[in-house]
Amino acid sequence: MADAQHKRQSTVGKVPVATPNIGPSGMVSLETALTAAIGAKIRLQTVAPTSRALEGTLFTVSPALNLLTLTASPNPTTEASTYHILPISALQSFSLVSLPSPTAPLPSLLALDHSALQSRLESTIARLKTEESRKGKGVSREAQEIFDRISRTLPTRWEGKDIIVSDAVVIEAPYRPEDCKAGTGAAKESLNRVKKVLENERKKLAEKTGAARPAIPAAVPLTGPRKGG
Repeated sequence: MADAQHKRQSTVGKVPVATPNIGPSGMVSLETALTAAIGAKIRLQTVAPTSRALEGTLFTVSPALNLLTLTASPNPTTEASTYHILPISALQSFSLVSLPSPTAPLPSLLALDHSALQSRLESTIARLKTEESRKGKGVSREAQEIFDRISRTLPTRWEGKDIIVSDAVVIEAPYRPEDCKAGTGAAKESLNRVKKVLENERKKLAEKTGAARPAIPAAVPLTGPRKGG
């Protein structure tokens, strides 16, 4: 009884696959079978709902990352291979098409452009910093929406809880036209323009907020004779 239970437990997480030298039971873990098949040409089927069949050379397997890389045949025009990176857990089954040839060359990899990667990294960091700087700290949702609306028209940034527009006008809480103050050396025209923009945006925001609220049904007048009199 104990031996039978032990055998049942030992088969949990095992799947039958067609691989060389897997022993008489025909049962190995999927990761082990895939690792043993690196360099071989395989055919695999993924699970639903994105079920598909792929065929190519198993380039590498990483059980730690739960990923495998399958290399499709190179394009005869460009001689470039197509790489499919798939989660191991997405596999329904796989089978060997042919064993790896001991003399077959490894697929060539394109050289990485480190300058382009560094530039992309710096650009992403700068974008994330910009997005973060546009989020007010400790301000209300209405204040943030006012900031976002004004910034579509004029250069806008946060300075604490104050909104700085065009580096010339300060809008203090609660962010009404009368809360606008001209900075040092700012022209009166700049102040008036910011006030006008703010006034228009607050009107649009009020209309939007009012439209989002459910309408209150009007009282239904009573008709017919009243009871008891």
